[in-house]
Amino acid sequence: MELRKRVKLRKLQHTLGLSQDASAAGRCRSNIWGAERSHASQRGTGGVSLLGGSGACSGSEILPWRQCVSMAVGLLLAGLLALAQAWCVNAIHENLLWFSQLTEVEREISFRTECGLYYSYYKQMLQAPSIQEGLSDLIHDNLTESKRTINLLQRMNIYQEVFLSVLYRLLPIQSYLEPVYFYIYTVFSLQAVYVIALYLTAWLLSGSWLAGTLTGVWYILNRVDTTRVEFTISLRENWSMPFLALQVTAITCYLRPQLTDLQQKVMVWLMYVTTFCFCLTWQFNQFILLVQALIIYSLDCLDFLTTSQVTTLYLVQVSSMLSVWLLQFCNSMILGSLVLSFIVATLFVRHCQSGLKTGSPLVRLGKLLLHSAMVLFLTVTINYLAKKALQLRSDEHIFKFIKSKFALGPTRDFDASLYLCEEAFGLLPYDTLERLAGTLLLYPYVLTLLLLSGTLAVAALHNLSRPKGGAAEERKGVTEGRAVALRPDVAYNLLHTLFYGLLAFSTMRMKYIWTGHMCAVAAYGVCGKELWTLLLGTLRCTSKVLLRLVRYAVPLLVIACLYYKFWPKLMEELSELREFYDPDTVELMTWISTKTPKRAVFAGSMQLLAGIKLCTGRVLTNHPHYEDKDLRERTKQVYQVYARRSPEEVYDIMKAIGADYVVLENSICYERRHRRGCRLRDLLDLANGHIMDGDGKNDQDLVPATHPRFCEAVKMDAVSYTALFTRTFQNKTFHVYRVKKKRTKGSPEPSAAQQPDQDL
Repeated sequence: MELRKRVKLRKLQHTLGLSQDASAAGRCRSNIWGAERSHASQRGTGGVSLLGGSGACSGSEILPWRQCVSMAVGLLLAGLLALAQAWCVNAIHENLLWFSQLTEVEREISFRTECGLYYSYYKQMLQAPSIQEGLSDLIHDNLTESKRTINLLQRMNIYQEVFLSVLYRLLPIQSYLEPVYFYIYTVFSLQAVYVIALYLTAWLLSGSWLAGTLTGVWYILNRVDTTRVEFTISLRENWSMPFLALQVTAITCYLRPQLTDLQQKVMVWLMYVTTFCFCLTWQFNQFILLVQALIIYSLDCLDFLTTSQVTTLYLVQVSSMLSVWLLQFCNSMILGSLVLSFIVATLFVRHCQSGLKTGSPLVRLGKLLLHSAMVLFLTVTINYLAKKALQLRSDEHIFKFIKSKFALGPTRDFDASLYLCEEAFGLLPYDTLERLAGTLLLYPYVLTLLLLSGTLAVAALHNLSRPKGGAAEERKGVTEGRAVALRPDVAYNLLHTLFYGLLAFSTMRMKYIWTGHMCAVAAYGVCGKELWTLLLGTLRCTSKVLLRLVRYAVPLLVIACLYYKFWPKLMEELSELREFYDPDTVELMTWISTKTPKRAVFAGSMQLLAGIKLCTGRVLTNHPHYEDKDLRERTKQVYQVYARRSPEEVYDIMKAIGADYVVLENSICYERRHRRGCRLRDLLDLANGHIMDGDGKNDQDLVPATHPRFCEAVKMDAVSYTALFTRTFQNKTFHVYRVKKKRTKGSPEPSAAQQPDQDL
C-alpha cells in the first residue's frame, strides 16, 4: 500500500527532482533520504523538466503555467547575472589599463608572460595571407624556437586562437571591431558561460533558481578568488574553466533520477562535448581529469553509482582525450597521462573482480582495499610502460615538483624549483578564507560540507552493509529495507568540492577550480530542501509552511545583506581609473622592431621573450610554454646569463642556440622580490653547485664560483666581455647585447661605442 502511494506521488510530479517518500500522515521527508538512484526504474514516470524542483512537500501538483513562469524567471536571472559578470570584468580591464586609449604596442605589452605568446598566434593567423598558409605556418613553425621546426598545434593548446582568427576573418565585423577586442570579448563572454553553468548546477541540486541567483552573486562578489581573467586574459585556464563547469552541470543532470533514454543520450553527448573542449584548451587537463576520475572511482566503490554510469563517465573522459590526441597530431603526453592509465587499470580490475560488492561488510571492505591496491599497482605499471614505449619525458618536471612539495625529498632541480618558488604554486594563503568569510560564503559552505559529509558517511556504511543483490544497478525502484541514501548528483558534487578543495589548499593556482563550485555548493545548502529538513527535524519543527518560509526567506535575506554591504564597494571598484605605464618596455619593443633584422634571434627570460614574439615577431630561443624536455634544458642554458659563468661559456651557449641578441633585465639580475634561495640567480647557483650570494647559510657541498655574475660583469665593459658581446641598447630596465661573430685571434676590438651593428 505504501509503495502504491509513492508511485502515485511520483506520477503527479512533472520535474526532474528527487522522488519523495511521504508518509500517510503527510509528514514531509527530505529528498536526501531514501532517494531512488536507478535510472532504469524511473523511465516511465512521464514528462520531466531538466530544471524542475525536487517536488513540493505537500505533494500537490504544480500548475504548468506556474512552472513555466518560474522557469522563465530563473533563466532570465541566469542571463542577467552572466551579463553582469562579463560587463564587470570588461569594465575592470578597461579601467586598470585605459585599454581603449593605448597604442597597439602598449596593448600587446599588456598581455603579460605566456598570455603574450598565446595571443601572438592569433595575431599571426590574422596576418597570414590565407587561412591555409596560416595553419601551415603553425604546423611548421621555425620562429618560436630557434634552429628548430615544431608543430605548434601539437605542442600547445592554441586551437582556440586558430578558431577565433578563422571566425574573425569570415565574419563581416572587421570594419567596426578590432581583432584584439574580438579576442578579449570572447574570453569575457566565456565568463558569462561560467556563471550560467554554476547557476544551473545550483538550480539542479536544490530545485530552486534562488540557489542559482545566490551562486551568481557570490561568484561576482568573490571575483578576486574566483577568477583573474581581467588581467590574464589569454591564460589557458580562462578558456577551459567554463567548459569544466558546464561538464559538471551535465554530469549533475546525468546522475539525476527520472531521465528518459533520450535525455540520458543528450547528457552523455553534452558531457563529451564539454570535456573535449576543456581538454583541448588547457594542457593541464590530464591532472584535472585524474582528480575527477578518482571522484568517480570513490563513488563507484561506495556504491553510489551504477555500473553503466561509471563506465559511461570513464568512457566520456577517454573518448574526449583521444579526440584531442588526434587533433593534436598524436601528442604523446596524452597517451602517457596518468588519468588514461588509471581508467584502463580501473576498468580492467573491475571486470576481473565481478564479486566486489558481495559479502559481509568486513569482507566487502577487504575486497575494496585489495581492489584499490591492484588498481594503484596496475596504474603505475601501465603508465611506466607507456612512457617507456613513447620515450615521454615532457611532464617529469611536474612529478619532481610534486615530490618536493610534499616533502618526499629535497631537490635542486632547476625546473621543479621554479614551480616551488612561485607563489601561485604554494599553499593557499589564509587571507583567501578571510575574504570568502567576509562575503558570507564560507560559513554556509562549511556547514553544508559537514552535513553532507556526515550523510555521505552514513549512506556509505549502509551501502557496504547491504546484503548480496542490493547493488545499485540491481535495485528496481523500491526503497524498502533502506534507512538512508544520498542522491548520486549530490554525492558527486560533494566529492567534487572536497577533492578540488584539497587541491586548492595544496596549490593556490588551483583555487579557481574550487571557489567557483564552492559558490554552487553553499547556495545549495542555503536553498535546498534536504538540509533545512534535516536541521528543522533536529529541532522537531516539521511544519511544511515553516520549511518553505525558511527556504525562500534565508537566501533572500543573504542577497539583501550582500547588496547592502558590497554594492557600494563594487561601484567604487568599477569607477576606479588607472593607466598603463611601462615606457621602458615600449622603448625596447620599438627599438627591436625598427633597429634589428626581422629574422634576428633573441635570448632572454621566458616572460619577456613572449612579449617580443607578440610585439616584434622576432625569433625566440625559449618561451614560457614549459611542457617540453628539450625546451626546459635550453631555458636553463639561456638563464646562465644570470649565473656566475665566464663570458666564453655564455658565448658558446648563445652560439649553440643561434642567438643574435641577449636581453638582460635588471629586475632579474638584482632581484629583491623573492626570498633568498628562490631568486632566479639563487636557483642557478644551486643548480650549478655554487654558493649563493647574500646573508644566510649555504649547503656544505656548495663551492665558490670562479667567475663573477655575468649580467653584472658584462656591464663593466671589460675586454674579455666586449670581445664577445656588444651593447646595442640600454635603458633603466633593459640591456641588450649583440652576440659577435668569433673574431680572429689578435685582431683589435673596437669599443662598445664605436662598434657598428653589422647585423642591421
